[in-house]
Amino acid sequence: MSSQSPQSTDVDSTAINEHWANISRHVVNSYVEANNAVLAAMGISPATSGAEDDEPDAPVTEESVSVPSVACSDETWTTDRSVSAVSDLEVGDFVQFSKPIAETDVSAFAGVSGDTNRLHLDEDYADATQFQGRIVHGTLVAGTISAALARFPGNTIYLSQDLEFRAPVAVGDTVTADCRIVEALGNDQYRLETTVSTDEGETVIDGEAVVVITESPDAE
Repeated sequence: MSSQSPQSTDVDSTAINEHWANISRHVVNSYVEANNAVLAAMGISPATSGAEDDEPDAPVTEESVSVPSVACSDETWTTDRSVSAVSDLEVGDFVQFSKPIAETDVSAFAGVSGDTNRLHLDEDYADATQFQGRIVHGTLVAGTISAALARFPGNTIYLSQDLEFRAPVAVGDTVTADCRIVEALGNDQYRLETTVSTDEGETVIDGEAVVVITESPDAE
């Protein structure tokens, strides 16, 4: 996925980001609709995200602790979270997930998604654009938010996700997704602030999600 038009190399960056966001929002909404269908079968009614509420983030009160990743992992991935039990979840709790976006990630995502835009795969072509090099698919970078959510205690299911793409990510960059609870909505549902940033501290994705978090079937 890309915001770049093959006929132009000086497209306004604001227009690029808006185009990025519009296309990616369509993809995310498709995922959300599928999750909502599952929740309906479970008898759970999705809550609205409440994005219009402009509430300040609550401070994190628990000391951050490193935790093991989920079953499928990689030595280059790192995880951090502030809570270890579903029953302890509250406003201010967070989870973070970091990974480098490798060449193999970009190639695999292009094959799985069908997004073979030359901006992601053709170095010579990308060098001639305003990005001056290949960039990672926006929805691949956004996928690290889902990876972070999977590392909350219990089972986490998406209900909604709003995204704003602020800057591109280069192949080889390491990114960190940060998901923080900003509101408990009831019925095991939570509204979260979701961001992705680079190792240099630049925020490349900003957004908000609503999720359901329940106990794992194997919880003791």
